[in-house]
Amino acid sequence: MKPRHKRLAIAGGVVVAVGAIAALVLNAFQSNLVFFYSPSQIASHEAPANRTFRLGGLVQEGTVKRDGVKVNFVVTDTAKTVPVQYEGILPDLFKEGKGVVAQGQLRDGVFVAREVLAKHDENYMPPEAAEALKKAQQVNDQMSKGVAQGSTK
Repeated sequence: MKPRHKRLAIAGGVVVAVGAIAALVLNAFQSNLVFFYSPSQIASHEAPANRTFRLGGLVQEGTVKRDGVKVNFVVTDTAKTVPVQYEGILPDLFKEGKGVVAQGQLRDGVFVAREVLAKHDENYMPPEAAEALKKAQQVNDQMSKGVAQGSTK
């Protein structure tokens, strides 16, 4: 084999190896990527079916039901709600009316959480949850304005 052919074979092998490594890294990254959704996005079917994602919002007042380590509660963004089932020990800061982010899957309209995270102080809320609550509040304000204008005509 001529030296030129050896260099071409080595260069070709390097290109194939780099391509294979890039494909494996991108595949691993995509399978471990977890997206955040609000209850309004879940209600509009934007959340993936049979895939892990994060649900964020506020724990609705009066909805926490405990049975040993099994806990059922409702997460809201003030516009829509999603029932949540969780089996395990909840964080100490988990309370009704406070922010929460749960990671799990949606099954038959119920979010089955594998992990529940509560905010770490009274001023913190995950940016995605704060933005989702802000958007839901804007929708509520627009709807209430529309109802008020419709009733005065």
